[in-house]
Amino acid sequence: MPDSPTHLGHKSVLSEAQIADPKTILDAFPNPFPDRDYQIEFVFPEFTSVCPVTGQPDFATITLQYVPDQRCVEMKSLKLYYYAFRNKGMFYESVTNTIRDELVALLKPRRLKVIGAFNARGGTVGTITVDYVGSVR
Repeated sequence: MPDSPTHLGHKSVLSEAQIADPKTILDAFPNPFPDRDYQIEFVFPEFTSVCPVTGQPDFATITLQYVPDQRCVEMKSLKLYYYAFRNKGMFYESVTNTIRDELVALLKPRRLKVIGAFNARGGTVGTITVDYVGSVR
């Protein structure tokens, strides 16, 4: 019997370069239905970053909704991309807008929305929503 389960996949370790520049983690594949408008939604309830003022962890649910054009984001790369924010000191607004900008650059979608729903801090819940509307077909 092996010392560890082999059916669970492999440990994903990010390099220092990937942590420094998370967009390098993102990968995409050809949209199998580029002539059709349809929405893809990924909800990531385990997002963490760090408050740049206090150094305390910030926890959030990040929701990505987009209508692809020619490319779709690969889900595991998206998960690892989110993990790379774990120790970054960023305000909520910077987190959400950075995710939007880097995904728009990669995918060039028809539409895209990122919602960062951050857990309560000091009795206040913060939700940041940022949209992108590409060229109309």
